[in-house]
Amino acid sequence: MNSGRSFPGSLAEHPEAAVSHPAASRTAQPGPRADAIVGAGLTVRLARQPVLHGLDFTVPAGQITGLLGPSGSGKTTLMRTIVGAQRVSAGTIQVLGLPAGSPALRREVGYVTQSPSVYPDLTVEANVRYFGAMHRKGKTDVAEAIAAVGLESLARRKASDLSGGQVNRVSLACALVARPRLLVLDEPTVGLDPVLRADLWERFRAMAGAGTTLLVSSHVMEEAGRCDSLLLLRNGRLLAHLTPEELSRKGHSSNLEQAFLAIIREQEEYDGGRRPGQDASRSGDGAGMEENRSVR
Repeated sequence: MNSGRSFPGSLAEHPEAAVSHPAASRTAQPGPRADAIVGAGLTVRLARQPVLHGLDFTVPAGQITGLLGPSGSGKTTLMRTIVGAQRVSAGTIQVLGLPAGSPALRREVGYVTQSPSVYPDLTVEANVRYFGAMHRKGKTDVAEAIAAVGLESLARRKASDLSGGQVNRVSLACALVARPRLLVLDEPTVGLDPVLRADLWERFRAMAGAGTTLLVSSHVMEEAGRCDSLLLLRNGRLLAHLTPEELSRKGHSSNLEQAFLAIIREQEEYDGGRRPGQDASRSGDGAGMEENRSVR
């Protein structure tokens, strides 16, 4: 689900997006927390159909957390809920110590959606400068953000004259220039070549080292190994919250993609009422498991 124009710099330009929690209207200042994001029983329904099912999770501050799952697993819905662009049906979601969508968070949270939304009639530099101005960023900050995505030579070219992958990079630069405390990135490296992808991950690591919290969704399992921790989603349910090393160990494979698939198969066996590895013909004899049991 996409609400229209994305939020490449911050939520400051889109106050109507802060709809996720009734308490969001309270005036408060975000404070430091050990966990940047805390979800408790988080449930989201769209058109009366459940999309997220009672998620309990945390995202540590100052780290890179990867959000992994197949298409339709609820990754984008979860990200939209975190930034306050999606209403919560049940449960709670706290961001930087405040309910998601609180006005005080609008300058603290950066969000880059799958569909980049920049101003096509503006140049690359003008787009980044516009979003940087909302955070009192100057020419040096703008130049650094553009350099971080490898668009220095195209800085004066209009966005409408760029390729799709280049436009993605402009949107990312608009988020990087703000230097938010929490940066939410929905598949930020799509369309980027391997060299630039590696450069961006180095930038992400430097940002985390400086205290920024990053939540990054990706379909590229190689990128999962660059994260400090991982949230694994499937069908709107949290399969596991673990480190890449734990994923490899629990999935019995050094190949993270194969390890993830192994955990999915294990969860499917639980959902089917069988212990992992148990023959289906014996599953009816005292082998029932809790319907929503997560693999930990």
